[in-house]
Amino acid sequence: MGRGDGRDRLVSGDGADDTGTGILHVDMDAFYAAVEMLDDPSLRGRPIIVGAPEGRSVVSSASYEARRFGVRSAMPVSQALRLCPQATVVMPHFARYREISAQVMEILHDFTPLVEPLSIDEAFLDVRGARRLWGSPARIAQDIRRRVQEETGLTCSVGVAATKHVAKMASTMSKPDGFLVVAEADTARFLAPRPVGALWGVGPKATAALESRGIHTVSDVLDTPRAVLDRALGPAMGDRLWHLARGIDAREVDTVRAEKSIGHEETFEHDIADAAVLRAEIRRLADRVAARLRTGGWEARTVAIKVRYADFTTVTRSATLGEPSAVGQRIGDAARELFTALDDRAPVRLVGVRAERLVPGGAAPQALWDDDGEWRRVEDALDGATAKFGRGAVTRATLLGPARRPPAQPGP
Repeated sequence: MGRGDGRDRLVSGDGADDTGTGILHVDMDAFYAAVEMLDDPSLRGRPIIVGAPEGRSVVSSASYEARRFGVRSAMPVSQALRLCPQATVVMPHFARYREISAQVMEILHDFTPLVEPLSIDEAFLDVRGARRLWGSPARIAQDIRRRVQEETGLTCSVGVAATKHVAKMASTMSKPDGFLVVAEADTARFLAPRPVGALWGVGPKATAALESRGIHTVSDVLDTPRAVLDRALGPAMGDRLWHLARGIDAREVDTVRAEKSIGHEETFEHDIADAAVLRAEIRRLADRVAARLRTGGWEARTVAIKVRYADFTTVTRSATLGEPSAVGQRIGDAARELFTALDDRAPVRLVGVRAERLVPGGAAPQALWDDDGEWRRVEDALDGATAKFGRGAVTRATLLGPARRPPAQPGP
């Protein structure tokens, strides 16, 4: 969910100069909230928060009416309601969101096969080869917006530029229900006055590190020696920022974009200090991650955990496996070892398990002895039971009983 609330919206008019452009970024407007309003018209025009109405859940999405009160994604629903007490809280319906997302992606593929989905509600398109069939990039952007609204009842915003980075910035600035064209020759002028936090990949910590050195805008970045950027952000991020501030982004639209990681996390109804309960939850999450790996045909080289304590302090730890794996027992063992190694035993409000550095299943050389052979056969049987009877039909005995407390909000 973007941070904009639509009040500083910037859009292009008909006939905007799109010389040198060819990359589009299409982003649905307040997608989850918009789908809920589509299905329940009585919600339209009201501040809407998508999330569980009780407990410790976080905001999945919010309507623009709610965003104007400061409501943001990943914010605790309790905090969002303090900012906007008149908001209506709606439970998320992820299956419905995926259904609408598939419709939108189908529309995008009608214009070009060069579509790179970024998430359920946004994608890049390369339309440089579609001009003869569909017209200029700006014309294509307008046609996409029209078709999405006609065929789904929802609105989207589209950025048109010469690079992915600038196109993404442009779509964000045109929200909601707008489009913004940045001609190639206008890129430097477009970027210069923008805050550094508007650059793709520059989060709150990086923004604070830059602003503490008097670097507030892209123009300031241009005037800053490269060595200062490297000291503030590290060489890799410093290099990235140096290029993006100059409008340099060589990345192409990737139609076979591989999933980089797979993870699950849970926020508890009440803070938990019982290590046994937390280890059981980590095991359950690891099994879910492994099942998704197997379904997608992936194996993980790295396992990571995320732990958020009652005071909202968050720590992450990761470990590299001896060989890539999609076995829940192996991933769970690694995750539990990472958790056990944490010194702090303060009450925990959230835990997560993530598989990273994914490789196609079976791509790694086979070891002489398969230490996971027995568990692999067990989990193959579990996958079969799940396919036949649904998730949860068969589970570990250690995950049954009253010890595990229910999460505040189920994940997608």
